[in-house]
Amino acid sequence: MNGHHALIKYTGVDMSESNPERQFTIGYQDGNMTQDTTLNYYEGNAKHYYDGTVNINMTVLYTPFLTYMPTYASILDAGCGSGRDALYFASRGYQVTAFDYSPTLVNLATKLTGQEVLNLSFQDLAFEDQFNGIWACSSLMHVPLDEMHDALFKLSRAIKVDGVMYASFIYGTGEHNRHGRLFVDLDEDGCGELIKLHPELAVIRCWKTSDLRPGRENEKWLNLLIRKARRSKRMTFLGVGQSPSPQ
Repeated sequence: MNGHHALIKYTGVDMSESNPERQFTIGYQDGNMTQDTTLNYYEGNAKHYYDGTVNINMTVLYTPFLTYMPTYASILDAGCGSGRDALYFASRGYQVTAFDYSPTLVNLATKLTGQEVLNLSFQDLAFEDQFNGIWACSSLMHVPLDEMHDALFKLSRAIKVDGVMYASFIYGTGEHNRHGRLFVDLDEDGCGELIKLHPELAVIRCWKTSDLRPGRENEKWLNLLIRKARRSKRMTFLGVGQSPSPQ
């Protein structure tokens, strides 16, 4: 791992219930990386990224997710990149809202899909109980570890009860700097640690696949399907040694 790293262990406090404090460890955090560093990478390489991803056949990943979507479902494409997946869902009759943090990718995705794509980060999300499904393909993995649970709460809040979210991460552990981009890698244990402080969420499937880009088949990904079983309740995530603060 590059740069300064610290073992990240969080205490989650449910401010709405009298649950005991619980601690968990996901991995190591790269103290030199931020989400804005990743944004700068995508802004500088947007066209190259677009060209390299827009035509990938993702059917093998769409199919398990869409199995849980009702007819005319509302889907949030969270971190839509090129707009490839938003276009696919919309072409099949789903009601799609898409966003990305990179203004340049937002413009490219808007042109591809023919619909407005929002320029938002995960931290900006304010939707509540609005979507049947959330598609976070290769996007949530760019949220820093110390912001991951807040982002997951906002995604959970955005989805309806019984809705399903798909997310994918490079298979592994910890937070890494790869060529100017921040990545949070997950394995099966990390998946469990990530979800366990969100009692409204339940993993319904967790599986590994190979990278779908030609020549990169040896790279492995962890795929998650997560169902929201009940309404989200706000959590406060604190570093070890800090006292809870009411919201």
